[in-house]
Amino acid sequence: MIGFYNYTVILTYLSLISALFGTHLAFKGNFSGALICLLLSGAFDSFDGMVARTKKDRTEEEKKFGIQIDSLADMFSFGIFPAIIGYTMMDSIVCGVTWLWFFIFSLYALCAISRLGYFNVVEEMRQKETTEKRKYYQGLPVTSAALIFPAIYLLRHVLTAELTYSIYALVMFVVAWAFIINFQVRKPGLKGILVMLVMGILICTGLLML
Repeated sequence: MIGFYNYTVILTYLSLISALFGTHLAFKGNFSGALICLLLSGAFDSFDGMVARTKKDRTEEEKKFGIQIDSLADMFSFGIFPAIIGYTMMDSIVCGVTWLWFFIFSLYALCAISRLGYFNVVEEMRQKETTEKRKYYQGLPVTSAALIFPAIYLLRHVLTAELTYSIYALVMFVVAWAFIINFQVRKPGLKGILVMLVMGILICTGLLML
């Protein structure tokens, strides 16, 4: 079989599977469950790089495969999946999905794929020049969607469904541009990842109470 099959890609595949199951929940109208799956995808993605680096005898082909497979999984998990959730949210209310919302969902997906494609090129060039770990991201990482959109949905505790879904879509419009605007975002270390995991657990708790 073509490809590389070892433990270094397990978390990447779990992130994708979680997003696929979340898509099923979104089309069933279970938005809290879908957003919990988005949180899980983010949790899996947070540690896939660390797991991959524990394999010291990785070949150059395995490293490049890891970069590609991670971005391909991220494209669906954080570039398409959040837009599907937004689409099904708007489709569930009386007004349905208008051309405005469809434009926002499409823009979000296009900005995500553009950012991931650019990241692949830049990261491959950077790794040829240095072995140092990346300290900053250019633009907002697409994986930030794993915390942003579930947190937005917590507004359902105090707002109507229509208003919450509209805010979700408008935030998606802003986040789309943040993906491709050139500004520096510090890459979180282990402590930062643990803080985000705690935030994710709190958000997940809030989603379970809806």
